Amino acid sequence: MGILDEIYRIKQKDFTDKLQEATNPSIVYVTDLTSCSMKRIMRIRYPLLSFRFEPPIILGELVHTGLEKILMDKGWKAEVQVEKRVNIDGAEYLLKGRADLVKYSQDDESKAEEIVEIKTGRDLPLNAPHEHHALQLRIYLDLFGAKKGYLVYITPERIVEFSVDPEPVDIETLIRETIYNERAPRYEWECRYCPYRRICPFAKTR
Repeated sequence: MGILDEIYRIKQKDFTDKLQEATNPSIVYVTDLTSCSMKRIMRIRYPLLSFRFEPPIILGELVHTGLEKILMDKGWKAEVQVEKRVNIDGAEYLLKGRADLVKYSQDDESKAEEIVEIKTGRDLPLNAPHEHHALQLRIYLDLFGAKKGYLVYITPERIVEFSVDPEPVDIETLIRETIYNERAPRYEWECRYCPYRRICPFAKTR
């Protein structure tokens, strides 16, 4: 078995292991709150269409793993999961997320102080982080109760870090918009990168 085969099998197993959770309508991910609300519906209905085995994705995961390993050696915690139960119109939803890196207080190991989110690709922002990335990080800052966040962008040409301060985030409204499909798409550019665009009634084709 070659390395490529091994990587594919690992990715396929990881996708399969998460399939039941990913199609549970009572679960909402933090990333759902920062993207097209129809994308979540499509994931629940047609989950197999979201499996992607492409070089940019694998490269991004390798960069994540490498940077996380470097900072873990400096006391950071990697891939830290967080959950919050939210009641919307009498129905309970479980908001789930996973921060790339979290630094906890040396005096209180349960108190998060800083959060880092790592972004890879070629679309590097110029003077400020992308809006959806900053929103995602601020949701994590709220859920963890942390006071400082950093977005680290890594591309083949540059590495850029943006500092993000906490701001009030109406998580309940974001969940409501998502489950009632009120933001389809949330951003005009999303459809170009969406695996469901060819079957989505809301897809922007231009």
